[in-house]
Amino acid sequence: MEPELEQAIGIRIRTLRQEKALTLDDLAAASGVSRAMISRIERAEASPTASLLARICAALGLSLSAFFAEKGQASPLARRQEQQVWRDPETGYMRRSVSPPGTASDVDIVEVEFPPGARVSFPPHASAHSMTQHIWLFDGELEMTAAEIVYRLRPGDCLFMPVGEGHVFQNPGNAPARYCVVLDRGGR
Repeated sequence: MEPELEQAIGIRIRTLRQEKALTLDDLAAASGVSRAMISRIERAEASPTASLLARICAALGLSLSAFFAEKGQASPLARRQEQQVWRDPETGYMRRSVSPPGTASDVDIVEVEFPPGARVSFPPHASAHSMTQHIWLFDGELEMTAAEIVYRLRPGDCLFMPVGEGHVFQNPGNAPARYCVVLDRGGR
């Protein structure tokens, strides 16, 4: 991960935590991420994995998309070259925040490129129980585990699932999987 992005992630977490008047211990308890790890991330001494960052964001009441959204002037148009891109340091998966930031929408759209053989697990978390998502596969193969059921997705398939119950993304194929996540932060 780029040092500037690590630093920006750390500053954003610290700022959000302080805005909510949370101590490191409070955020650790709410997210299930150790106090020491959160502190290292805030100081840009550690690169959070997708799973860790998602847990911290959920505890702060944000999706990953909302976390990465640039502050500033809201616009109904998000040009590709201006969209925030982040790469998971553990698996190498790339996520692009497609939704225009700063809008009043509860829906986030994310494009993901998931390397062959990669696996990311998002454990159940109460802070994300009102969130739901659609996973729409464009290319490759994807195995999704939700509520202990394994779904094998092929191009064109779309899976709806709650976010807070925990889930696993896995690419069993030999080629990258490219898919869209449509996340509803409001749920049903």
